[in-house]
Amino acid sequence: QVQLVESGGGLVQPGGSLRLSCAASVSIASFNAMGWYRQAPGKQRDLVARITNGGKTYYADSVQGRFTISRDNAKNTVYLQMGSLVPEDTAIYYCNVLNILNRGLYSWGQGTQVTVSS
Repeated sequence: QVQLVESGGGLVQPGGSLRLSCAASVSIASFNAMGWYRQAPGKQRDLVARITNGGKTYYADSVQGRFTISRDNAKNTVYLQMGSLVPEDTAIYYCNVLNILNRGLYSWGQGTQVTVSS
């Protein structure tokens, strides 16, 4: 029943920035934690950033200081602001609700492709 649609990806030069959006089909106010994940070719899908309803955030070491996660419950949307991008950030980015094991609760969508290249 819950649909999550990612958007905002694209091609950007190293050092550039992008803002990703995750639009939910239902109210996200009851979701305690949501997060962004990414998956590069040949790699597993890993958690990049997490945010709780109270605004507590977590970031993977690889993106700490460069990415910022936020949520707007009134708009049923979660954002990921990405800056100082490097080629290693190239991946498909997905959003999801987190379960108690810090894994995605709902079916994965199509994601949005981020490519960092000079």
